[in-house]
Amino acid sequence: MSQQGRPYLAIPGPSVIPEKVLNAMHRPSPDIYKGELHEVTASLIPDLQKIAQTESKVAIYIANGHGAWEAAIANTLSYGEHVLVLATGRFAFGWGEIAENLGINLTTVDFGKSEGIDLEKIEEILRKDIDRKFKAILVAHTDTSTSIKTDLKQLRDCMNKSQHSAMLFADCIASLGTDCFRMDDWGVDLMISACQKGLMTPPGLSFVWFNEKAQQARSQKNKVSSYWDWTPRTEVKRYYQYFCGTAPTHHIYGLRTALDMMVNENNLENIWQKHIDLSSAIWAAFDRWSHFGNIELNVKEESLRSNAVTAASISEGGAKKLQDWCEKNSDLTLGIGLGMADQEDEKIHNYFRIGHMGHINATMVLGVISTIDVALKALNIPHGQNALDAASKKLSESYSV
Repeated sequence: MSQQGRPYLAIPGPSVIPEKVLNAMHRPSPDIYKGELHEVTASLIPDLQKIAQTESKVAIYIANGHGAWEAAIANTLSYGEHVLVLATGRFAFGWGEIAENLGINLTTVDFGKSEGIDLEKIEEILRKDIDRKFKAILVAHTDTSTSIKTDLKQLRDCMNKSQHSAMLFADCIASLGTDCFRMDDWGVDLMISACQKGLMTPPGLSFVWFNEKAQQARSQKNKVSSYWDWTPRTEVKRYYQYFCGTAPTHHIYGLRTALDMMVNENNLENIWQKHIDLSSAIWAAFDRWSHFGNIELNVKEESLRSNAVTAASISEGGAKKLQDWCEKNSDLTLGIGLGMADQEDEKIHNYFRIGHMGHINATMVLGVISTIDVALKALNIPHGQNALDAASKKLSESYSV
């Protein structure tokens, strides 16, 4: 089929970039030594704090999320120290691998790919750590591979109940700007994120927010590599210290516009609610599709589902067939089943993901659901009926006045 119209990248990041953001970046290079760019950069900090609901400092890096992972470890932990990694999918393992490569000892608890963390098990582990060897706990708020969301407040309450001194480190790359997150209220000591998902900016910037406890850990280190050191980036005396060199000029303008859309044109509660409403419509459709055949949501417990990404499966390679059909016939790109099986394993073709984060609305989400429904029929993949009715009914309930 000859394609016209606009393609839709419905993967869990990079997300759809608003025209306002693209237009803000479509400009000549500014002077990096004086003037407007300096003021715009400084203006990012208080709004990044608002997005994270924190008074903590934030360092900006020209890097992807892996860079933020490394910056977090490099600034707070020393060779030979121990961390506890709570894995609900691929990305906690990834953060642990970064730490291990920096000489940190790992204790990793794998909770599988479809279940949430077990607080009783965590409390038991922490109580047995009499010597307080764990300096930090690493966890993904939303694991983008599995779509599992962790209740960080409950985790902090568990740590407090255990009277353990470990810092709580959260990866919010997928969740920031999509799911409710309150860094200070929830007792998160360090949080990392990146710009390409809920913050609606092309990939290239990542961030580390850190409180006084994390800063105390930094102050106990003799040296941190000059690029990852957050001290000059947050105690800026000269502009180049923000980025340890040349500024990411056009990303700064793009991010400024994205934050304007989130902080000045909306409010966080409305943004969080929008993602809840749109996610609920997708889940309602899956509930109908799964009544017949082999279509399943990865996360059965609704309270554990992310409002940014939905992971699902269709057995016998059905997910890959669905992805290929949608891209070829409708210019809709769905996410691959990252981390659900080895890439060389045929089972990887049973998994797919839908990204529903950032600059999206009901029209876009209903378009994704409708296209999937058409594809299921065209491919003769067994599925339950009336998914569109269920999704539209769910949305009508959300938007009723």
